[in-house]
Amino acid sequence: MKDISIQKIVKSFEQDKNILNGLTFDVDMGERVGILGSNGAGKTTLFRIMTGEVRADEGQIVIAPGKRMGLISQIPVYPEEYTVEDVLKTAHHRIFELERRMRELTEQMSSGASDELLAEYDKAAMDFERLGGYNADIERNRVANGLAIDENMRAQMFSKLSGGEKTRVNLARLILEDTDILLLDEPTNHLDLRATEWLEEYLRKFRGTVLAISHDRYFLDRVVSRTVEIVDGKAEFYSGNYSFYVEEKQRRFEEQLKRYEKEQAKLKQLSEAADRLHLWAFMGNDALHKRAFSMEKRMERLAKTERPKQERAMKMKFASREFSGDEVLLIDGVSKAFGDRTLFSDLELIIEGGERIALIGDNGSGKSTLIKMIMGEEIPDKGMLRCGPAVKTAYLPQIIKFDDPRRSLLDTMLYAEKCTPQTARNRLGSFRFSGEDVFKPVSALSGGEQSRLRLCMLMREEINFLILDEPTNHLDINSREWIEEAVEAYGEALLFVSHDRYFIEKFATRIWELKDGQITDFRGSFSEYREYVRRRTELALAEKQKEAAKPEVKEPRRADRKNKGANGEKQLKRIERDIEKLEGEMSELEIQYEENSSDYQKLMELDEQKAQLQARLDELYEKWETLSEELAQ
Repeated sequence: MKDISIQKIVKSFEQDKNILNGLTFDVDMGERVGILGSNGAGKTTLFRIMTGEVRADEGQIVIAPGKRMGLISQIPVYPEEYTVEDVLKTAHHRIFELERRMRELTEQMSSGASDELLAEYDKAAMDFERLGGYNADIERNRVANGLAIDENMRAQMFSKLSGGEKTRVNLARLILEDTDILLLDEPTNHLDLRATEWLEEYLRKFRGTVLAISHDRYFLDRVVSRTVEIVDGKAEFYSGNYSFYVEEKQRRFEEQLKRYEKEQAKLKQLSEAADRLHLWAFMGNDALHKRAFSMEKRMERLAKTERPKQERAMKMKFASREFSGDEVLLIDGVSKAFGDRTLFSDLELIIEGGERIALIGDNGSGKSTLIKMIMGEEIPDKGMLRCGPAVKTAYLPQIIKFDDPRRSLLDTMLYAEKCTPQTARNRLGSFRFSGEDVFKPVSALSGGEQSRLRLCMLMREEINFLILDEPTNHLDINSREWIEEAVEAYGEALLFVSHDRYFIEKFATRIWELKDGQITDFRGSFSEYREYVRRRTELALAEKQKEAAKPEVKEPRRADRKNKGANGEKQLKRIERDIEKLEGEMSELEIQYEENSSDYQKLMELDEQKAQLQARLDELYEKWETLSEELAQ
């Protein structure tokens, strides 16, 4: 059964240039489809057409009747006085309306209950339960915690949040609404690793349909089962996730290239043969002209395969300088706090030449602050940071700024780099800024294009310490791969903040995780670090269970029936006390289930503890029954 049918959609924003040019594809109920395409290919435009925000020039989009659709990037306007909690509660407006009506009916029935009132109340109660009314608060907490929307943030005014925070709250609201069709436009851009993995787990269990625009390759691999790429305004189909798409796209390219080369060789052969026949015909054999014309018509009829295109790679490379010495950066006893909130304290770390370090942690843990301290933009409250005397640093910040965004790209390069116009154009051209593009104002560039321009400016230097703060944010997949090529060619010290798991796994040889004011320093890859964390968690859980476990109390053997009866009574009371204690622990576990409902790793730990407690309870219940029967005889 189809949830979405997209038929021959055409849309242009400029005369004689269709951004979507006959786009056609269907999405079945429950499918998870990844929408790919370079920046400007029309992905977001398609979503805006689907939600009715933009009207297509031609074609139509049909949504299955009764299906509710939500777009993550489209943030509704709420009243000025709404807090984040108020926004989250709008997802449960039907539940609150039913609850209000049930109270009204209860008041009316207190003075006399008619069959009509009872019937309406029963229906309202059934709908209330069906919509999850009794668990609405728990579900709201679960989703909010999963997306790192804490109690402080929930109390803030929604209008005061940043764009990223609003996107996160809107995502939580749509999840709580239990929307049938989710349109996700770069949903992981403003999520940290923990929240991204929570979202992935939620989507894998989500019963509805998902269309996701994303440049997060791990996210696409884990979530989508089919890929649609928008190329020249039309859809190309791949029946798998991102990894399948990469392999299949390359296979198709090679296959088309072989067909093209084979056709070109055949056309060349026919052309040369026709030219020879024409030449011989001029030498007195007019009949050969006819054969040559026939051959030329055959060439016209021959199916011509277009030469396949691949994105032109950027000729970019960091100009690194050899580092002499061991110490690139020393962090000695560094602490930093803002008001009552301590970001980190007494950090002791050293970076040596050639190391590649990923600085990871939840949003707000202090990663960017630490980077700014290294760059001298923030001052530590205590301790010191010192770079080696031969260290030359280049820094790509998370938020890109230029001295004068009104300047063109060419003028920006000329002012900043003090180079000749030809040198500036050559360098811009190597970063795929060519032709009239170099005369655009910097303010007209997308976020990804601004990152690309800033990288173009950074790579002039001979550097040996490269610092990147979220380098792949706002970049399409091709741009991410270009940056990866440049970083791969760079052989000196690298420190980067990133939530892009693909990027982290590819480059990190050392992990710094900033959590609870301290940094866990792990020498190894990202996958090795996650395995280390998993094992450490399991060991901690085993130790906790070992401490909680008590040795089994053996029943004393007594020949004397009187002594046996007295001891039996004592033993029965002891078992009852143990049962009461374990039941209390079970109740505490249920509270922890609610508090950690979005933390899947913690839930697994709680499941193990619950299983252990239940086994001990079952054993004690069995002993209690046996001993009670013996004493009753």
